[in-house]
Amino acid sequence: MEADDDDVVFPVAEPLAGVPLADAPILLFVCFHKALRLELAQLRRDAVKASEVAENGSHGRELVLKLRGRFEFLNLVYKYHSATEDEVIFIALDVHVKNVACTYSLEHESIDDLFDSIFHCLDVLLEEKCNISKAFQELICSISTIQASICQHMVKEEEQVFPLLMQKFSSKEQGSLVWQFICSVPVMLIEEFFPWMISFLSPEEQLDVTHCIKEIVPREKSLQEVVVSWLGNNNQPSSGIHIRTVKGVQCPDGSADMRRIVKLHSSRNVGNNPIDCLSLWHGAIMKDFQEILEELYQLRSSSSFSNLHLIIIRLKFLADILSFYSNALKKFFYPVLNQLANGCLSPSIEEFPFASQIEGLQLLLQYNGQNGIPLCKFLEKLFTKLESFVLGVRKQFAFQAREVFPIISKKCCHEMQQRLMYMSLNTMPLGLLKCAITWFSAHLSRNESRSILRSIKQGDSFENKSFASLIRKWFQLGYSGKISIEKFREDLQNIFKNRCSFLSEQIKETSGSSSLHSDMQLPEGSNPRPTEGKNCFSSSSSPHTAKKYETSYSSAINLHVFFPKTIKMVHPFPGDKSCSSSIINESKPVDLIFFFHKALKNDLEYLVFGSAQLADNVGLLMDFRRRFHLIRFLFQIHSDAEDEVAFPALEAKGKVPNISHSYTIDHKLEVDHFSRISLILDKMYELQVSVSSVDSNTLDQRMVKHHRLCGRLHNMCKSMHKLLSNHIHREEVELWPLFRENFSIDEQEKIIGRILGRISAEVLQDMIPWLMASLTDEEQHVTMSLWRKATKCTMFDDWLGEWSEGYNIAKVPEESSISPSCTADPLEIISTYLSKEVLDKQKRGTLEKSSDFPQRDCVDENIEPFRNCNVDDKEKVLNIDQNNHDCSECTKLFSDSDKKRRNEVTGVTDHTDKSDQLFQGPKNSWHCEHLLTTSQEDLEAAIRRVSGDSSLDLQKKSYIIQNLLMSRWIVGQQISHSVPSNGEDIPGHLPSYRDPLKLTFGCKHYKRSCKLFAACCNQLYTCRHCHDEVADHSVDRKSIKKMMCMKCLKIQPIGPKCSTVSCDNLSMARYYCKICKLFDDAREIYHCPYCNLCRVGKGLGIDYFHCMNCNACMSRSLSAHICREKCLEDNCPICHEYIFTSSSPVKALPCGHLMHSTCFQDYTCSHYTCPICCKSLGDMQVYFRMLDALLAEDKIPDEYAGKTQVILCNDCEKKGPTPFHWLYHKCSYCGSFNTRLL
Repeated sequence: MEADDDDVVFPVAEPLAGVPLADAPILLFVCFHKALRLELAQLRRDAVKASEVAENGSHGRELVLKLRGRFEFLNLVYKYHSATEDEVIFIALDVHVKNVACTYSLEHESIDDLFDSIFHCLDVLLEEKCNISKAFQELICSISTIQASICQHMVKEEEQVFPLLMQKFSSKEQGSLVWQFICSVPVMLIEEFFPWMISFLSPEEQLDVTHCIKEIVPREKSLQEVVVSWLGNNNQPSSGIHIRTVKGVQCPDGSADMRRIVKLHSSRNVGNNPIDCLSLWHGAIMKDFQEILEELYQLRSSSSFSNLHLIIIRLKFLADILSFYSNALKKFFYPVLNQLANGCLSPSIEEFPFASQIEGLQLLLQYNGQNGIPLCKFLEKLFTKLESFVLGVRKQFAFQAREVFPIISKKCCHEMQQRLMYMSLNTMPLGLLKCAITWFSAHLSRNESRSILRSIKQGDSFENKSFASLIRKWFQLGYSGKISIEKFREDLQNIFKNRCSFLSEQIKETSGSSSLHSDMQLPEGSNPRPTEGKNCFSSSSSPHTAKKYETSYSSAINLHVFFPKTIKMVHPFPGDKSCSSSIINESKPVDLIFFFHKALKNDLEYLVFGSAQLADNVGLLMDFRRRFHLIRFLFQIHSDAEDEVAFPALEAKGKVPNISHSYTIDHKLEVDHFSRISLILDKMYELQVSVSSVDSNTLDQRMVKHHRLCGRLHNMCKSMHKLLSNHIHREEVELWPLFRENFSIDEQEKIIGRILGRISAEVLQDMIPWLMASLTDEEQHVTMSLWRKATKCTMFDDWLGEWSEGYNIAKVPEESSISPSCTADPLEIISTYLSKEVLDKQKRGTLEKSSDFPQRDCVDENIEPFRNCNVDDKEKVLNIDQNNHDCSECTKLFSDSDKKRRNEVTGVTDHTDKSDQLFQGPKNSWHCEHLLTTSQEDLEAAIRRVSGDSSLDLQKKSYIIQNLLMSRWIVGQQISHSVPSNGEDIPGHLPSYRDPLKLTFGCKHYKRSCKLFAACCNQLYTCRHCHDEVADHSVDRKSIKKMMCMKCLKIQPIGPKCSTVSCDNLSMARYYCKICKLFDDAREIYHCPYCNLCRVGKGLGIDYFHCMNCNACMSRSLSAHICREKCLEDNCPICHEYIFTSSSPVKALPCGHLMHSTCFQDYTCSHYTCPICCKSLGDMQVYFRMLDALLAEDKIPDEYAGKTQVILCNDCEKKGPTPFHWLYHKCSYCGSFNTRLL
């Protein structure tokens, strides 16, 4: 496995390159990004090595265990990193810049699931009976997926989030955010995190990081020493017990009277057995819980909620303490106890259902006043819940005091007990640990405090001395009373204030304002040291005002790690509701995006499935490659449409600014993923092409290389599937509901219209079958209905009908308006309504009358869609321009049934084309003979039958009756236009030249190698313009069925190439449109599916777009223009030529009206106003100032002086008075002289 080839390098974003850490401490997280990238790459390489070891016969269990340990560490570190961003950094950023961080929080959730898949693969590998090779392949694939997802996520943050943080926050504020992260991660993890991160940095970067962290840490000597000791720790993360210290929270159960235990231990000397101090710890916790229960009881009785928010904060503090304490018991104390019991630990000790109770309490404490529960009911529920919770805690503590601590105290030496106590403290984050020690020390008597201080001092010999010194200092600080109760409470309030914090405003509405400085009784038995005769915890101390961003601990961060489900329940994502269920029932134009997403997700699944089969079936490579390029092409169109149309429209609304930028970055990065897969496919294709010409040894080597490339391809396809699926999911959760809610139906149609107006006919020919193949019948009808509504002012329906004759494109019956003349022969329709007796006289046999208008016989129905294509073009029926792009050939993948039908039709058409006669007489000649001899009475009877046929609508009845009345004239025209079989007597049966000297075929209008047969004149013309210049009528270009090759002079069905053998597939022109029957070999031309005409230009989405409201193809520079519905479907106001089909350039006036550019030049020589609405054609200020100067010199006769006239301004459309003048009248509002008298 070529592991190095899969390591994708994601450099640091340009805005961050070269920025020193001293100026931007927040970039410490970017250093973490670098370490994480390198670690993931190394983990993947190590997994590949482990798989190679397993292939050689060794199971590699030790390597798997090492991988698991490293992934556990990485998972834990990444969880804390993500939680810090969600609960600290993003919330702070959202105050300054809204809607940036939402999508990154969604990405964090999806990445958590990827770690689960890796652990599942590792668990499978640790099983004795498993397919080692397959399991390692799955592991490597999962690592590649998480590597791609995390790296792309970090690149986006570095490009968008961190520059904003540097811009909106000072260096000191950034340092506070980093410090809060450091103080919210368990000590045991953070002391391994720093050395791990620094090990991936260069020596210069290591010095910068060390200096930056020292600057961030508060100026406290002991604290500085602790952090410096962490930075200098050389221990690398392993799979030891310390890696799993904060995973899972469970405790055993038990029962006893806690009050008796507290009294028993309150007077004990704990100096001899360090484990005995846990009894004091239990007593402090239970004492606070009992006080809180009493306070809640008083609040419930008095219906006063003034101190409720303070009680909530204290409960959150105690819940956090219990979470980490129960985790320490599970990870340290119980394993030691189990070892002391020789593995025969009582099941009652191992059972610890306490975690669920803590999680339930945490969920209740996140009350935010917006969940519909009144405060009185919330208080009642809290009291009941807490009462039950305290009872469970009391039983658990009593059980530990009776069953656990005596065994440890008896069988563990003093040093072992000391080590267990220090390890338990290390499970807490630094910020919480400081609060917990300060709080705990305030509950102790003088003797108890001295005993604990001695125990801490004795542990200096084998623990981190600086850390032990710091704990001792904090303990003395709390016991001495130097921290006021107000300061302690305010610190707690800042710590436990998160986005789900209790809303004190609702309390104020209920019972008046609450105070932060309400009385708080000191614990009984405490004896704080006096300072100048004042209680150190007294409220008389000056209140401390917490500064922004200076909180040293975030409780919500650890909630993310311990109880992720609680976090999701407390603040689910606002848009986390699927809109797909309402699409069918209440469809909106923007729902077209959902259908496109569905098709994309289906094809992404195909890429994963198909890439897995390529190793065993090389023959699938070509189809897979074609389909991949189609998906890539369509996804790029989709991404460009979002970036250039949909997202700017959402941002312009102003309601959710900045919300789409991260998705634009996604699109840019996803292009690179497609490019890397395309590069591998190219290598595989080159390998396959070269295999046929090599010997057996080389063949074996290349097959090995092929299998390696297949493995890489599968990994990359799976990674891309995960990335794009998550991207689509986030869009549907976060963005597209905003479009449904904030945009009206008309606005949505305009957005969809702008997106569709950039898609060329060639792309639509691939996109529509591809899209329909992934949708149900109902979804197809909804899609086409929405599509037609967005293009209702255009000719899209006509184009769809003409292009999709051979395809089962979903049609909406109530919107079908295709004329019967486009689908059936008039003479055939007429004949179905003539009496059976008359038909029997004129034709032998019996004609089966069709019951479904305008049904034809089965052979004619199958031939008709392909009657305009020659043999060589039958596999490219969808292609208007056969050389335009490569994706059209991929359409075969989505229309197998159509391909089969084309093959059947090819046989019939070939048989027809091989007939000796090029031209037959009038089609269905027996119809002609019959109609010429039909009496007037028979015609009138047929008209009456049509009129009385209830199965026909008015349009069809009118059409049939009209053709019955004109039947004899139609027959006469067909007879007169029938031509001899050799075609030599047809006028124009000779080549024409665009350049006679160079013998270049064509005419003055077009360069082409064929002539068109005009049935209306029974002549050959080089183009329709040549016909219209000499005839008294215009030719219907779409009705042309025959052409003549100017090289072999053979008249044949119209098509892009000559069908004769002698011409060897001679191309008639570089561009051919089968709808417009247009050939051109000189210019860039495209067919617009919305105009249903060919126009000069590179194409829609390249240099032109189609405005659905104006129904006009416009230059992309005119994306902002004045829209007028169907403005092109009008005559030029100067020359009165129909503009829509005119080949002359058109000028758009400022008012929105149109005229030919040449007409505009001539017209503006003598006029400056629009001939239709009379508005000025440009900025006329210079001319108006000249008129002002002229009027200033012109004297008005005395009898007219002071008189005014009422005018209407053509420019601003306002009425008003103006001074009298016989010629010029100035608007008093806008200063224009383009006015008229009223």
